[in-house]
Amino acid sequence: MKRLIYCQAAGLLFAMVFAQNSFAQEVTKVDTLPMVVITAKSYVNKEVSDAFHEKFKDVVGHEWYSIDKKYMVKFISNDQKNKALYHKNGYLYYHLAYGSEKNLPAEIAEKINREYKGGKITTTIQVNQDNRSVWLVNVDYGKLMVLVREENGEVREVGRFSKSK
Repeated sequence: MKRLIYCQAAGLLFAMVFAQNSFAQEVTKVDTLPMVVITAKSYVNKEVSDAFHEKFKDVVGHEWYSIDKKYMVKFISNDQKNKALYHKNGYLYYHLAYGSEKNLPAEIAEKINREYKGGKITTTIQVNQDNRSVWLVNVDYGKLMVLVREENGEVREVGRFSKSK
């Protein structure tokens, strides 16, 4: 499970680095992650559907996809985009909630704003997996975009990226 979170975080970092270096003159070698095949919209079995509706109430526009023998659902809840990945027996692998500073708990936002005075929190992702909640936060900090990770009250900088001109 941890590997999946780290792979997604690595993918986010890869995307940010790629965007930063897309206009660079140098050619660099980039290792890529293995390809994940997402098939067309999918129907799910009763166990998966029941587990989803038990966990998430008042969702809007949920769509199911089959991914490497697992089921991913995209949906809107509390005005936030969400994704969740389920095993065919209804086990929830992870849940991602995408948002902005308004979706971040006040104490976490205060810590980040104190650490990066003058910065602006642009996007947030809450990762819920195995009774863990991790926040990944992008902070627009002058000429930099800073990726910050928060878990159990500990705020740690994951990466700094120069903005392209």
